[in-house]
Amino acid sequence: MLHPTDEPGTTIATLANGVRVVMIDLPGVGSASVSVFVRTGSAHEGAKLNGISHVVEHMAFKGTRTRDCQRINLDAERLGAEVNAHTDKDHTAFHMRGLADDAPRFVRMLGDIVRESTFPADELERERRVILHEIADDEDDPLTIAFQLFDRECFGAHPAALPVIGRRANIERFTRDDLLGYVQRQYSGENVVIGVAGEVDAAALLEAAEAAFGGLPRGAQNGLIAPAWNGGLVTKRLTGCSQAQVVIGWPIPSLVDDDPVGIVAAAVLGEGMSSPLLDRIRERKGLAYYTHCSADVLGLWGQFVIEASVASEQLGEFCAEVRALMRELARGVEPIHLERARNQLTVRALRSAEQPFRRVEEACLDLLFLGRVRPRAQSLARLRRVSGSRVAEGFAAMLRTPVAAAATGRLPRQALARIGETLHG
Repeated sequence: MLHPTDEPGTTIATLANGVRVVMIDLPGVGSASVSVFVRTGSAHEGAKLNGISHVVEHMAFKGTRTRDCQRINLDAERLGAEVNAHTDKDHTAFHMRGLADDAPRFVRMLGDIVRESTFPADELERERRVILHEIADDEDDPLTIAFQLFDRECFGAHPAALPVIGRRANIERFTRDDLLGYVQRQYSGENVVIGVAGEVDAAALLEAAEAAFGGLPRGAQNGLIAPAWNGGLVTKRLTGCSQAQVVIGWPIPSLVDDDPVGIVAAAVLGEGMSSPLLDRIRERKGLAYYTHCSADVLGLWGQFVIEASVASEQLGEFCAEVRALMRELARGVEPIHLERARNQLTVRALRSAEQPFRRVEEACLDLLFLGRVRPRAQSLARLRRVSGSRVAEGFAAMLRTPVAAAATGRLPRQALARIGETLHG
């Protein structure tokens, strides 16, 4: 049975085994996006299994009980559809996008990939090499290394600190039985949400969902304890680099907290060329060509992140300017910057509402972590009601917590001490 939600045009059905199907009606849209979200990711793994969610995602496309790798790709592309997937710290998702009329078929095809993958041993050996190449690319990228070190400083020994891609030694060691066992433990009805957006036939979608996912064991929700924020500073000098890569951050509310203050704060500080971060760091000081601020909001935690590529000799000055900007905004936010941030976030939300894939992603994550789909109009209204004083308090709250920072690449002598002096000063 379909149950309407507070979001217009969005309905939810729950299969007998706990699998939820969220359908978003988009009249006049000829394409459709279909996704299957599973509540499992690198934060559910622990050190010994780190990377296995990502390997499972890769291997799901390498053969099922009825189709080999080539047939999986051909079946999608002969319909003009795209098939893809991603792994994050707190979920894994599988996607297809194509014609709206084919949406029920996409549900069945994704069901085959998610539920019937056989993880052929020969394909695992080939894909193992592919993932090891991917790890090598990360090991050659100073900014990726900085982010991995940054996460470790944020969350310490909690699995949230582990990289999604996994550890090299684990990737070299995982067997077919390891993958099958992980899927059997983690992929259950209580942890699966199917999302569809487009002008589609709800009855046909539910029939397809029941056929593809109705036999999945109910299981129990995959538990995850929210990580405590550690904070800390780390540096790693890398040869062959002409610049320093630096990542700085503080904790902000999570998706479960359902508080947009961190998102607004990130837009106030660093959204657009006229923002305080870009204006001061790039336009007025010339300290960096690339610098960016973002609010990374996951189910149970959030990170306010500032990143930049800077000259080695300007690393200390950059960190000092970041600290100064944070302090200034903690004292108060100029109305013009609050107006800019609100309107930029509004436009982004409206553009997202016009994209079936984004609508599906937002609805599925809401169901996984909040147990409901938030009305978009209400969420946007709440975001626009965030006052300048609340944003200032958000910056003040961040500054009351230990900063996390990581710098890699070409670093000056005593870089750690220099970063510590400027960020803690």
